[in-house]
Amino acid sequence: MKIGFFTDSYFPEIDGVTYTIKLWREELERKGHEVYVVYPDGDYEPGDREYPVSSLPNPFYAGYRIPLTRRTSTLPELDVVHCHGPAPIGILGRYYAWKHDLPTIYTHHTPLEEYFHQSIKLESVAGLLSKLYVPCENAFLRSFDVVTASTERIERDVEHVQLPVGIDMDFFQSTEEDWYPDRTVIGYSGRLSMEKNVNEILRAAEELPEYDFVIVGEGPYRDSLERNAPDNVELRDFLPREELPIFYSSIDAFVTASTADTLGLSTLEANACGTPVAATDAPPFDRTIGPDNGERFAYGDLDSMVEAIETCLSTDRETRAAVERYSVEYTMTHLEQLYHNVPLSKDEAATDVESPWRFSEEERS
Repeated sequence: MKIGFFTDSYFPEIDGVTYTIKLWREELERKGHEVYVVYPDGDYEPGDREYPVSSLPNPFYAGYRIPLTRRTSTLPELDVVHCHGPAPIGILGRYYAWKHDLPTIYTHHTPLEEYFHQSIKLESVAGLLSKLYVPCENAFLRSFDVVTASTERIERDVEHVQLPVGIDMDFFQSTEEDWYPDRTVIGYSGRLSMEKNVNEILRAAEELPEYDFVIVGEGPYRDSLERNAPDNVELRDFLPREELPIFYSSIDAFVTASTADTLGLSTLEANACGTPVAATDAPPFDRTIGPDNGERFAYGDLDSMVEAIETCLSTDRETRAAVERYSVEYTMTHLEQLYHNVPLSKDEAATDVESPWRFSEEERS
């Protein structure tokens, strides 16, 4: 099957969407499919089956680009279109599918309205844009045959299939190498942006001077975090992919105060490496982090956050077993079902995929 991934986020930018597309592409091609990626051009040399679209620097969000357009006649012949965002390249993919009468799948990765508050200084303007944007995205998503999302709940008024992006369990596992053998270290890995609330981790570090904190990532809030970080916090650049399992295995607990994740891939990767996670008691972590793999805390409640971290440090858990259900192998099995079913039926039957990813109420508590 010839599958077209249309995405507004791709290399050289490093984020969850980029790595998801890379992982899904590798897994699908290993199964014998051909995967083509259409993405914004930039400081990246395209490889086989990669089609850059002319783009401009994004003045509102450093590191990302604003795609322009590309004639659909210059794109390859596809069997199915899979869009990974609602921006110009996602729209290009939807147009390509309409023009060629192809089945369409959309994967919801990011609540973009959260970024308006980061990029626009006037809160009133950001709030107004958010209210206008969400109905527009709802309408766009309804034009697809199937919409998928990592959790059973998304902030969109559309029916969707729960399809986590998946973890490469063979890659993310505990390592013998330990970067911090004689220290108790709490770690974080991800973008350093407003919606990730990394400043909350700095507050926890001030309350826990007996521990070291290592924050890994890049983003628009890095300078501010460096200025305000207490002495027991180390900020590091994004790690090469091959070093992430070592980092996750070396830290004693992973912490995130994010309120805008759709799955929180880094938290599950840390779990796969045997490390417990302290996470905000908010979506998606109220569905992915439970007693078997970590602790949740009330956002903004410093005492609750500190308690969650210390509980993670003082208890043993089989965190890897708790996230086996998120293995990318399960994800690919279900994704292939969707690819094959959508052309046959564009009604409820096409989304009839039984989900193994739901926590029971007992597991959540």
